[in-house]
Amino acid sequence: MTATGSRNAPDTVDVVALGESMVTFLPTRPGRLADVPAFDRTIGGAESNVACGLAAAGHAVRWVSRVGADGFGDHLVETIGAYGVDVTHVRRDTTRPTGLYFRTAGDRSTDEHEVAYYRAGSAASAMTVDNVDVEAVRAGRVLHLSGITAALSQGCLELVRELVKPGEGRPLVSFDVNYRPGLWRDADDARVLLELARGADIVFVGHDEARQAWGLHGGRAIVEALPEPEIVVVKQGRGGAVAFDRNTDGREDADGTATLVRAPQVDVVAHVGAGDAFAAGFLSGTLRGLPMRDRLRHGHLMAAATLTTPGDLATPPTRSHADRLAALDDHAWGRLRLGPGWTQADEASEEANTP
Repeated sequence: MTATGSRNAPDTVDVVALGESMVTFLPTRPGRLADVPAFDRTIGGAESNVACGLAAAGHAVRWVSRVGADGFGDHLVETIGAYGVDVTHVRRDTTRPTGLYFRTAGDRSTDEHEVAYYRAGSAASAMTVDNVDVEAVRAGRVLHLSGITAALSQGCLELVRELVKPGEGRPLVSFDVNYRPGLWRDADDARVLLELARGADIVFVGHDEARQAWGLHGGRAIVEALPEPEIVVVKQGRGGAVAFDRNTDGREDADGTATLVRAPQVDVVAHVGAGDAFAAGFLSGTLRGLPMRDRLRHGHLMAAATLTTPGDLATPPTRSHADRLAALDDHAWGRLRLGPGWTQADEASEEANTP
């Protein structure tokens, strides 16, 4: 599936991403939050991460959200805008603050990892159909959303429901499930994510979160529970990702063709933001009309850029660099290993380290 739509409308962009971004504080050394004396400031937010990744890859992108009328809101808007993202439709809230969070340097998958969120009552959690410029949100070839936004408040949930609702002029809707147990009060509430995902055209979901949120095991069970989306991408961690494409040969009533692409070997620095980067890479390939294998490979390469840096955002490889790696034969792709700094390697240096 290739994203379609008019590129001639004055406010049309390639992708619009809607959701909360927060100022993130990363520790200057390992240890408990109680023991870390200082933090470095950066930003983090699933949808804004995707927006920044796509803009860095050369696409026209808009981020729509609400932030507080405070210095942290200024920092978010200025930082995201510096990536080349259109932030003119981000609105300021004079009564609510910008969300913040702190995390430890440890791996998120271990018991030592801590995250402290200060997002309750944030400006973004007050988004509704009435206070967001819905026309600007829909003015893209692709609209990217995530389940995190739906969990922030009833108003946010109703906004996401409105945006995934079928209708004339609706853009291609990309939905990353992004299940966060801490944001859903009851396990049954996670079924809302299944409802929203079924309204999307492209769905990203991890095999582990599908099991935790919906009790589904395996890619086929997941895609059978999502009969409406044209593409369902099931992420399998180090095992790679598989895309089920119902567009193939018009088989819209079947599970579709499954394309599995293994992830390259990566010397991981931090896992945070890798899923968002994967979505950005995949959507970039979709916008460019690339074959499914290459869309998945671009997703893995964007994820590898983030995995090899400590923050949520990373400088992706240049398009030519990524295209060259995505075009490797299966044997060479399987031997590819990427470490810190790989996106900055020049062609000669990379050639020497690529099988």
